[in-house]
Amino acid sequence: MPAPFRPLVRVWVASQDGIKSKRSIPLPAVMTVHIRDDIVKFVHTNMSKNGRQPYAVNRYAGHQTSAESWGTGRAVARIPRVPGGGTHRAGQGAFGNMCRGGRMFAPTKTWRRWHRRINLNQKRYAVSAALAASAVPSLVMAHGHRIDRVPEIPLVVSNRSVNILEKTKMAMKLFKKLAVHHDLLKVKRTKKIRPGKGKMRNRRYKKRKGVLVVYNNKSKMIRAMRNIPGVEFCSVTKLNLLQLAPGGHVGRFILWVSDAFARLDSIFGTYQKPGKEKYRYRIPRPLLSLPDVGRLIHSEEIQSSLRPKKRTLKYPRHKKNPLKNKAFMLKLNPYSVVSRRQGILRSRRGHARNEDRHARIKLFHKAALKAKKEGKWKELPKPSAYRLQFKKYRMKYPRANKFKQILLKP
Repeated sequence: MPAPFRPLVRVWVASQDGIKSKRSIPLPAVMTVHIRDDIVKFVHTNMSKNGRQPYAVNRYAGHQTSAESWGTGRAVARIPRVPGGGTHRAGQGAFGNMCRGGRMFAPTKTWRRWHRRINLNQKRYAVSAALAASAVPSLVMAHGHRIDRVPEIPLVVSNRSVNILEKTKMAMKLFKKLAVHHDLLKVKRTKKIRPGKGKMRNRRYKKRKGVLVVYNNKSKMIRAMRNIPGVEFCSVTKLNLLQLAPGGHVGRFILWVSDAFARLDSIFGTYQKPGKEKYRYRIPRPLLSLPDVGRLIHSEEIQSSLRPKKRTLKYPRHKKNPLKNKAFMLKLNPYSVVSRRQGILRSRRGHARNEDRHARIKLFHKAALKAKKEGKWKELPKPSAYRLQFKKYRMKYPRANKFKQILLKP
């Protein structure tokens, strides 16, 4: 069960100088419900399907011809063909979904399952989660609303400041005092022409969502605000998830009228008593008051009542591969370190010897080519005469594997 602490929300009153807060009201319990965005998305998807109208193609589309198949033996497909002659249409395929002018595959019917039934408790849970998300400033900003200069979230305005509104310019003055007009300017800038055929179907323009005004009783306020782009209205007794979480995304910016905000406890109830207007409905109670399970387990109260941790003895592996495990090989054969070191030195000496040999061969190869070019083949010394120059050319020259073939050529 959540903590008994109930934060207070200030009620803002508009005046000629600006806005002031003279009183506070407790935050409704429905604003502290656990936010389940998965339930909100599921309910929103199914609710949005309930406003669809049935559509279907004409039941006779693609079949308004007396086509018949020509049968086999004429080296053509057995698709039905249009009879007659004298036009291009004669002899063409008909009826099939692969034919020009034929029916579609699986023609749509008006008795398709258009609507979805949703559990009442699920719908109420989704509305409660959407209301709770609207009280979190970070979620409202993540939804795209401009609330940087808004005095407080949730934003509650007194009845008197709203009921005196009669003209649109008066409503805009109120929005400017509350710093809500930044979000309305965003909506105005995002108005664009809709792509596709929707332009022909009375929905030519599209724009972002703005502020949602929730009221308790209808007043002249609605006439004053209804022409402002982005402003929507909703009664507190008819909270609609399609407005509270448009697109299935929580975090709608809501402007509450004070009497509507105070009525939420009587509608949804609290953790102690059920709601009066929703019969026997209780807001979802969280299973854990402290969801930080790690902090809960490592607390002193729980750790003091636990048994001491058992220490398990780790038995060593007796059987190991000495060819891979050097420590086990040393245990079996202490001379293995010496023999390994001797093998390494032996390989290094052999590598150096090979490099010396290749350098000597390279020097002899160059001298032989020079002697062959000058015609002094018989004066060529033996390769042993170049041993003094090996160190100089040891690392410089690569291997010369074909020196014998070059020297043996006349």
